Amino acid sequence: MKSWLHIVGIGEDGLDGLTPATRAVVEAAEVIVGGDRHHELSEIVSAERVAWPSPFDALVDLLGSYKGKRVVVLATGDPLWYSVGARIGRAIDPAEITYYPQVGAFQLAAARMGWSMADLETLTVHGRPVEQMIAFIQPDQRLLILTTGAETPGQIAKFLTERGFGQSEMTVLAAMGGENEKRFDGIAESWDHIVPAFNTLAVECIAAPDAALLPRVPGLADDLFQHDGTMTKQEVRAATLAKLMPMRGALLWDIGTGCGSVAVEWMRAARYARAIGIEPRADRRAMAAANALALGTPKLELIDGQVPEALEGLDPPDAIFIGGGLSIETFETAWASLRPLGRLVANAVTLESEAVLINLHKTYGGQLVKLQVHRAEPVGPRTGWRPLMPVTQWSLVKR
Repeated sequence: MKSWLHIVGIGEDGLDGLTPATRAVVEAAEVIVGGDRHHELSEIVSAERVAWPSPFDALVDLLGSYKGKRVVVLATGDPLWYSVGARIGRAIDPAEITYYPQVGAFQLAAARMGWSMADLETLTVHGRPVEQMIAFIQPDQRLLILTTGAETPGQIAKFLTERGFGQSEMTVLAAMGGENEKRFDGIAESWDHIVPAFNTLAVECIAAPDAALLPRVPGLADDLFQHDGTMTKQEVRAATLAKLMPMRGALLWDIGTGCGSVAVEWMRAARYARAIGIEPRADRRAMAAANALALGTPKLELIDGQVPEALEGLDPPDAIFIGGGLSIETFETAWASLRPLGRLVANAVTLESEAVLINLHKTYGGQLVKLQVHRAEPVGPRTGWRPLMPVTQWSLVKR
């Protein structure tokens, strides 16, 4: 199928920065779709001009109405890297689209900083919760971040400072590649620059001796979570996540989510991992929401409901954790919804719940283990081992 839709990346240097072949595509367009800035950068071209629709999700229908004409969508930099091209490509047959990438903000920022792209993390908080970047704050980590607006660097500086990374070096780069390119350098704890709304932020994370260590490997300390004492403890949580196997873009159902510790760590462990927490208690949902925000997973979805009824109509999951509400009926409903190669883990601390797991193990197989953790704690002037409640864990993969 011949492509009718051309998605062209453009930089601050406008048409002059395009290759001759790409420029010819833009100049031959009958319809050009883009933001005000894109139209200003290509104003010498005579074509019907169309602005981004509002809401933006109407873009695909808008483009479809022009099918049969030579349509060009202008995007900033690489259209397939945190840009509009990816969204369009999910809705329109890729055989109908031709992409024309330009050097994007990440490449330009890395060049300005002298950083290797292979040795850093690239993130976007543009149009997304800024708190998402918190999960990437690590000692000696380099970050390139597409921001939401002029206020975003200040918000990120606050996140860094609160977590003991106040000495982190920050650089805002704006209008890269154009006549008005600007650069602002500073330190997170004293950041006070007023910067343009359209910018890219480079961060070199520098940890103080007392900085919070928040690895993306599961097993965060219990005291990093708001909780009421009823939670999947650190050591058991790490073993649980290992069996759940977080993967890029995968969806977890966290049944009886409590304070959300398992769901939060699932989302931190893999890019774009999603989680739905089902929790009937409002106070625990509030704690889960607060923990998700504080630990960089603000997109955790929380549902008020009792299982198994609350599971009806949810997107099919790639993994399921049953930490509360365990019953034969809940398992059967969850298991029927689990996708092929999906992972299910159920933890039990009471004899009654353990009996349910033993019966399920007899019927469905899988792995049944007993987890026992002892922590060293003061016993008067000395130190002794204090046991946590043993946990029976059942896990299996759907084949």
